[in-house]
Amino acid sequence: MQYARVYGAQVSLLSPHIVSVETDLSRGLHSFTIVGLPDKAVEESRDRVAAAIKHSGFDSPKSRNQRIVISLAPADLRKEGPMFDLAIALSYLLAADDIRFDPENYLFVGELSLDGHLQPVRGILPLVAEAKRRGKKAIFVPKKNEREAALVNGIEVYGVRTLGEVVDHVNEKRESGKRQPIKLVPAPPTKLEPSLQESQFAFEDIRGQEGAKRAAIIAAAGGHNLGLSGPPGTGKTMLARALASVLPPLSFDEVLEVNGIHSIAGLLHDKLLTVPPFRSPHHTASYVSIVGGGANVRPGEVTLAHRGVLFLDEFPEFDRRLIEALRQPLEDRVIAVARAKGTAVYPARFTLVAAMNPCPCGNYGHPEVACTCSPMSLERYRRKISGPIADRIDLWIVMGPVDLPELGKRSVQGTETVAARRQVLDARTMQYSRYGTTKTNSDLSPRELENFVPLSAGARTVLEKAGQRLSLSPRAFHRVIKVARTIADLDASPDINESHILEALQYRQRKM
Repeated sequence: MQYARVYGAQVSLLSPHIVSVETDLSRGLHSFTIVGLPDKAVEESRDRVAAAIKHSGFDSPKSRNQRIVISLAPADLRKEGPMFDLAIALSYLLAADDIRFDPENYLFVGELSLDGHLQPVRGILPLVAEAKRRGKKAIFVPKKNEREAALVNGIEVYGVRTLGEVVDHVNEKRESGKRQPIKLVPAPPTKLEPSLQESQFAFEDIRGQEGAKRAAIIAAAGGHNLGLSGPPGTGKTMLARALASVLPPLSFDEVLEVNGIHSIAGLLHDKLLTVPPFRSPHHTASYVSIVGGGANVRPGEVTLAHRGVLFLDEFPEFDRRLIEALRQPLEDRVIAVARAKGTAVYPARFTLVAAMNPCPCGNYGHPEVACTCSPMSLERYRRKISGPIADRIDLWIVMGPVDLPELGKRSVQGTETVAARRQVLDARTMQYSRYGTTKTNSDLSPRELENFVPLSAGARTVLEKAGQRLSLSPRAFHRVIKVARTIADLDASPDINESHILEALQYRQRKM
């Protein structure tokens, strides 16, 4: 045989793609060419594959007088990374008639080291799901990616350590006198146990901020965005982490979704994520690292926080362009990254917690410490948070200074956090039952609000009067209804009454 085709795969713009790896051999002076828009890492696979084949007990491609052409199809898709190494090696061995097997039902993904061992690669989880969708019966992945790949049921997953193990398993060509090869055993399905978010901060560790803790529970229960303002050291960071710790564990489908994103980003290591992610980028982070993109388009922090919490401390200190870029994900729950190679639409369904000082020095409004900021610097600082962004934050809370005697009070460890988790879970259960999906109140469109969240005449009268007095925009008007619906869920109330509207309205005012 002088021609062979096997199948590899890659992820491009968060989408998995099956790639045909074709090999053609012909007589002549040795050459090794890879075509099909390969990047540098793919081109360098020639040397990795040649050495791995040699150290796996076969003649090296470089020792034969052959012209080798490897074609990666579709040809108009840019091929990136080293994950085609295993498929290229097997395609060559099949074309050279060193091995014999039917490759149609197999998918091969992995980077080869020079001695033939397989190195882990990123993006395995969506590739396994795509292989199953395309009718492949088995996929071969590096051993370190095995547990991640086995999350997908309905397809055989083989975690392999070396090229030789793959050859032993698939090769139907047997030479007399040689040992019987050891067949691989498919990996057992990965079982996930629901777990709670572990955090070094709990609600009972935050003293004297009862109003802020109430707002955090509302934000966690309904997926609402939360703005925290207050002097340094008043517990804003602690509250953000405590909020993340009371979110419900991810469902199985959400686990697949979240782990797939982190796998593509290369952040998924030995431990799989079963709890909502908590992302806290520094305010000096670049635009691309937060929004996503780059030369090789990758998801940013807004996507890595999908189904979890995005905590932006020192919110006004972030680049103004970056802050304004949050408009789309806060409204549409996705972020579109347009580049020359294509447009990627990444999921970005997160709860934003934005923490900030009331002024550059941090003491504006402090009852005992005087603010040293000039009126101009104070106004410049406030203007960093534009009206459209402030309008998309559902709850605004001021965390004032804490009396020192409050810090000495003892609390029963875990009691507040356990109670908060129960409240959040019960409220989420009501929402899932009401909408028939995993939607939260914050995800509702205006039409869904009309269908699922009717207001009594009294509640609507209160809201309309307050809306006129506060000059609420239509967006803010709808967001008050969503927050009120969450407050009613926390009270286990099927209807929204006037008290729920009034509490939601008190969080609406921007306090900074």
